[in-house]
Amino acid sequence: MSDDLVHAQWNRVRGRLRDEYGEAAFKSWLNPLTLAEVRDGQVRMCVPTRFLRDWVVTHYGDRIRSLWSKEDATISGVDIVVLPTTAKMPPRATLVAKASNVAHVAAQTAAAPCEPANINEEIGAALDPRYTFDNFVVGKPNEFAYAAARRVAESDTVSFNPLFLYGGVGLGKTHLMHAVAWHIRERNPQRSVIYLSAEKFMYRFVRALRFQDTMAFKEQFRSVDVLMIDDVQFIGGKDSTQEEFFHTFNSLVDQGRQIIISADKSPSSLQGMEERLRSRLGCGLVADIHATTYELRLGIIGAKAEQMAVEVPRKVSEFLAHKITSNVRELEGALNRVIAHAQLVGRDITLESTQEVLHDLLRSNDRRITIEEIQKKVAEHFNIRLADMHSARRARQVARPRQVAMYLAKQLTSRSLPEIGRKFGGRDHTTVMHAVKKIEELRSADSGFAEDIELLKRMLES
Repeated sequence: MSDDLVHAQWNRVRGRLRDEYGEAAFKSWLNPLTLAEVRDGQVRMCVPTRFLRDWVVTHYGDRIRSLWSKEDATISGVDIVVLPTTAKMPPRATLVAKASNVAHVAAQTAAAPCEPANINEEIGAALDPRYTFDNFVVGKPNEFAYAAARRVAESDTVSFNPLFLYGGVGLGKTHLMHAVAWHIRERNPQRSVIYLSAEKFMYRFVRALRFQDTMAFKEQFRSVDVLMIDDVQFIGGKDSTQEEFFHTFNSLVDQGRQIIISADKSPSSLQGMEERLRSRLGCGLVADIHATTYELRLGIIGAKAEQMAVEVPRKVSEFLAHKITSNVRELEGALNRVIAHAQLVGRDITLESTQEVLHDLLRSNDRRITIEEIQKKVAEHFNIRLADMHSARRARQVARPRQVAMYLAKQLTSRSLPEIGRKFGGRDHTTVMHAVKKIEELRSADSGFAEDIELLKRMLES
């Protein structure tokens, strides 16, 4: 078989892969593939890193084999191997391999061991291609963290050191971490970036101790341009790991390298963490990701549906945004279930089918919040008497908390406006409407007041 024919086949395979998976996925994962040889029914292809090889084999290997088989029925298998960029590929004329070609490629591979050209991809964790800035839905609860992450990703110099992101489970910390790493690699592929969990950092360190290879460990982690550690709370109580992390942190800061950390709590609230390390973690920019609001959840559902090219009725989106309030991960999972069910059974997405498919999830999320519970919590928060919720007093220090309680009763319960009014000393429904409007205006104008409302919502929903 001539090398021109092999190249024509390979170009057709590449074209089909690009058409089937889209330009973004092709550019990220499939474009680095290069053809090394075709011999005895076997296609041999190369990628520059082990991480890339593992990803391609796992996610695209079967389809690549199928497309090659369609081009040439004699092809029985496809091998994807690591050939670092430091090793030169054989010239075009030698692609149809003879014995000498095989020896040539083998010698090249032996001279450059099968490991990534950028060792950071090997010691770090894989990045999720879905987690980019383009796919991150921004709202009030996360806009500050998003802006800080974007600034760091777009800066060639250190902006804040460290950037510390914290918030509850499933609110977007890991998404932002991955987005920063992707953006840095896209802007400047020469910058070395390590992203990994704190648990994996600890595992690497313990392994280095066991095999008496701590010098190599230190060189790997202290020579990068950007170090990203996810869920740093997991090294709480691990004294030797904290000691190593502290020195790694100092070394990178001294060299002017960027550090990005995430955790479930603020630096000062991390349990089992040495005081000197807590102090270090909090010395840069600390950005909190708050619990999602109804508006943000609605935006996330809309963005996810658009990404999946599925029409989700407005009533269904509003229902999900109102009912699934715990975190973004659970919300996206619920939407995935609804869409998958509709596609598998061949039915439209309706409110009824959504309730049917998610009955178990809705039951666990449907904790009944009472108006009495809201009144009690708000009274405690603003330090007024519970009786003031029902009284005729109109002093501002009493009237404002009462309006907050009315607003939360409208947001967190299914009670009608007249029913809510009756619970507040027999007030008219127009009074409740005025209270809701006033609180919404105050939330928009005063970020501190908005945080107060969000805190009350979180306490009531937990």
